[in-house]
Amino acid sequence: MRKHRLLRIIGIIVSIVAATAGAGILAVAIHPQLAVGGIQKLMYQKNPVNTYAPLHEPSEGTTESGLYKITDREYGTEYPNSFLDITYPSEDVKEKHPTLFYFHGGGFFGGSKDMGDPMAATEATALLDDLCAAGYTIVNVDYALVPDYHFPVPLIQASQAFAWAKEHADEYHLDMEHVIIMGSSAGAIMASQMGSVITNSDYADLIGVTPSLSTDQVKAVVIDDAPLDYDTFSFACRLLIGNYVKGTTFLSKEDKSRYNNILHVTGTYPPSFLLGSEYRTDMNEMHDALEKAGVVNELVDPLKEEGKKMPHCFVAEERTDPTAQKAFLRLTDFLKKHCF
Repeated sequence: MRKHRLLRIIGIIVSIVAATAGAGILAVAIHPQLAVGGIQKLMYQKNPVNTYAPLHEPSEGTTESGLYKITDREYGTEYPNSFLDITYPSEDVKEKHPTLFYFHGGGFFGGSKDMGDPMAATEATALLDDLCAAGYTIVNVDYALVPDYHFPVPLIQASQAFAWAKEHADEYHLDMEHVIIMGSSAGAIMASQMGSVITNSDYADLIGVTPSLSTDQVKAVVIDDAPLDYDTFSFACRLLIGNYVKGTTFLSKEDKSRYNNILHVTGTYPPSFLLGSEYRTDMNEMHDALEKAGVVNELVDPLKEEGKKMPHCFVAEERTDPTAQKAFLRLTDFLKKHCF
């Protein structure tokens, strides 16, 4: 599985380079979808990027690992890909556990709750299963992708998913008074931004997203390697994020301010657990902003702590890698302290 995933990552990188060379760097910088669209065609082939129908028939039952999973519940009708899965620690779904909402990565052009993040070194399936087994109900949320949908649509969908979960809390036995918002890569961007949407009304108004959770309901935010400071991005990262934000890499100061919620952290931001590897600079910036605001937080930065360079979203390797295992244990300790 890991070998195939690495080959897929290599294929995506080669596609970016080829598309950039073919279309011209300036043309791609102005219209990054020229490159991103080629990657999407390679990944999705004849399958839709955005769809109003679930990719699989909705189901429920016990998984091989003994968890209980309900799939493809529709949480909204306004935007495509508005489906989520719910996984419980056991078949006793009536037992209440903190509810962890997870948003996948994929550069806002790919990935799904089923596929995971095509650019991450390891799929997050095992990570989510192990978090669930540790005592959390996992709500894995899909959202719309480019080129048809841009920032802040996925955040609007996140708020819709929270609202749906509140409305159906009794039916699905969801504890909506002890909520964790978590994401990896692009999903980590969403988790970080939603932390500000929920706790800073000025930021919510600035980007046009209405929060559906209160500050008291969100007990923690987990930000797994989120690129947030646009001015520090590589060209490849600017292609993906610029394309998502505005369809161009040439973002204005106002665009960057709307995107980078580090600039909008307040003292009411939820307790936060940060993981930094490829985007450790951004995670250190976020850590500093949280510290300045007096927000409880913990940063895992293996390069700073151990002199060890780790791959993007490395905590997903927690079953096989010692550094990831330590990060996972720190994560679960942090959540126990703030969510139970």
